[in-house]
Amino acid sequence: MHLEIPKLNFPVHHTRELKTVFEALPKIPLACFSWDTPTSKPDVGFKIAHNNETVFLHFQVREDEMLARYSQHNQPVYTDSCVEFFIAFNDDPNYYNFEFNSLGTCLAAWGPNRNQREPIAPELLDQIQTRTTTSRLNQGQSPRFDWQICIQLPVSVFIHNKISQLSTTKARANFYKCGDDLSEPHFISWKKIETSTPDFHQPAYFGELSFL
Repeated sequence: MHLEIPKLNFPVHHTRELKTVFEALPKIPLACFSWDTPTSKPDVGFKIAHNNETVFLHFQVREDEMLARYSQHNQPVYTDSCVEFFIAFNDDPNYYNFEFNSLGTCLAAWGPNRNQREPIAPELLDQIQTRTTTSRLNQGQSPRFDWQICIQLPVSVFIHNKISQLSTTKARANFYKCGDDLSEPHFISWKKIETSTPDFHQPAYFGELSFL
């Protein structure tokens, strides 16, 4: 699986500009349930672009249950309603995990596998800009929630790689949605993971990215 990341032809400084950019991009579905499929499937999609200095991500989620408890960086946001972006650059065996709950709180680290992770410092994570919105789609006894998050990841957060510009850069990545503490946990990915139990820390199953 290969994904080409389009390059924006202008710098993005304002939320209105970024919203316009995302409206023009195709939405890529997150629809791979590598393990148990929940009875109520979340509807998840993402969009991605860059402008050489920043990776722009937009996730849209519709799900029956939401959790949003953590407000400090590097808290366990994966137990909330959470979207995630794991990426490794070029031939580096190490990868970054960036995980966001619907408040925009980020947990991030770097390393070669699940057990060997080096946290990204909170002051560096403060350089990531996020904007979130949440809507309740109905008022009945079975509500459904729509939440969206726009994320701007500057190249400075990829602190272990010397990236002067993203254009022509090759990478491997996967995109995820989870919620470990929901009443019915789910684990959704862009690219299928072939392990017996849920585990997003599987760089062997990353897909290919090309920054145009």
